[in-house]
Amino acid sequence: MTLATLLVFSLVALIAIITPGPTVLLALANGSRHGVRRALPGMLGAVLSDFVLVGAVALGLGALLAASEFWFSVVKWVGAAYLAWLGLRMLRSQGGSLSAPQGDGKAEAGADGYSARTVLFKSFLVAVTNPKGYLFCSALLPQFIDPAAAQAPQYIAIALVFALIDFLVMLAYAFAGSRAARLLRGRAVMWLDRLCGGMLLALAGSLAFYRRASN
Repeated sequence: MTLATLLVFSLVALIAIITPGPTVLLALANGSRHGVRRALPGMLGAVLSDFVLVGAVALGLGALLAASEFWFSVVKWVGAAYLAWLGLRMLRSQGGSLSAPQGDGKAEAGADGYSARTVLFKSFLVAVTNPKGYLFCSALLPQFIDPAAAQAPQYIAIALVFALIDFLVMLAYAFAGSRAARLLRGRAVMWLDRLCGGMLLALAGSLAFYRRASN
C-alpha cells in the first residue's frame, strides 16, 4: 500500500464518517450533556468498534453477512432495536443524563447519573450491531489493499487511519454539542437530546428496511 493510496482512503473515510450517523450523534449528545472530556469514553467505544469492523473484513466476516440472509437479519434487527431504544430514551429526555445509576450509584455512576462504562458500551454496541458498517467496509477496504503484498500490515494501517479520523470527527461533534449547550443554556440539552433521538429513530427505521444489495 502506497502513501497515495492511504491518502485517498483517508479522504473517502472522512466523507463517510463526517455524515451524521449513530456514533457521531451520540458524541454530539454526550458532548452537550456531559462535556467533551466525559464524552471521551463514548468515542473510545466507537474507535474500538472500528477495529472490530476492519478485523471482521480482514477475516471475511463482512462477506458472510453479505452472503447470509439469516445472520444479516440477526445483526440488522438487533442494531435497529437498540437504535430505536436509544432514540426513544433521548426523545423523552428532560435534559438529564442518559446513563442511569446502577446499584447504589457510587461504583459506576456519579451523582448526575454519568457512567463512563455505560457511555463507552452504548457507542460500541451501536457501531458493532450495524450491518451497514460491515457491508460498507467489505465493499470499500479491499479496493485499497494490494493483493501482492502482505495484507495484515495494510489492514492494520487502514484500521489506524480509520479510527483516527473517526475519533477526530466525533471529537468535533462533541465539542459542537458542548458549545451549543453552553451558548443556548436553559433547555438546550433537552432539545439537542430530542433532535439526536429523532435522528436515531430515523436511522433505526432506515436500518429496519435496509436490504442487502444482492437482494
